[in-house]
Formats: sequence, C-alpha cells, structure tokens
Amino acid sequence: QVQLVESGGGLVQPGESLRLSCAASRSISTIATMGWYRQAPGKQRELVATITPGDNTNYADSVKGRFTISRNNAKDTVYLQMNSLKPEDTAVYYCNAKTIQSYWGQGTRVTVSS
Repeated sequence: QVQLVESGGGLVQPGESLRLSCAASRSISTIATMGWYRQAPGKQRELVATITPGDNTNYADSVKGRFTISRNNAKDTVYLQMNSLKPEDTAVYYCNAKTIQSYWGQGTRVTVSS
C-alpha cells in the first residue's frame, strides 16, 4: 500500500509558476508509473503527466512545453513544475501511483486567476 501527500498548490496569476510535490509513504523506485491528474469544477478527472521508473514521461497536449514531471527516488517524491500557468489550469491536482493497484492522494488546489 502507498500513501500519497500532495503539496504546493495555491493561487497564482496567469503566467506565473508553481511546483507541486507528491511525497510517498514508501519507495517509489519500483512503482510502475507515477502521475499527476487534475479535476476542474464540473469536469472529469484528466491526465496531466506521468513518469515511469526509467524516467519516460508522457504529457497531456494542453500542458506540453509548460509542465515538467520529475521524480526523486531518494526522497520518494514526484514533482510537477508548472510554468506559464493559464486560468484553464485551475483544478484540484491529484498524485497517482500505479503498482498492481492504483493509489491517489487527497489533492492540492491550484487556482490561476488575475
């Protein structure tokens, strides 16, 4: 079992940056895929970015070139660097870990507004 705790959300203006962190309760080095998802008000949860143990990454088209996912296995932490934020990035961001099961954090809220 894996517990995930996200942090780093907040209120920012368009064009600004945030870095989200996801701390896992155990080693993530063998977890198949770590990822970030988001859910905006009234919408379904959607994929933002994923990263494999071999550091292969995948991004939603809407965030390519602006967001970067990374992992620090020594700290059992996954990050999401978000640059050039837009109002449409406003959502609750969830961390996910996939082993033989899928685990979710409680989410961290990101609001992009002027």
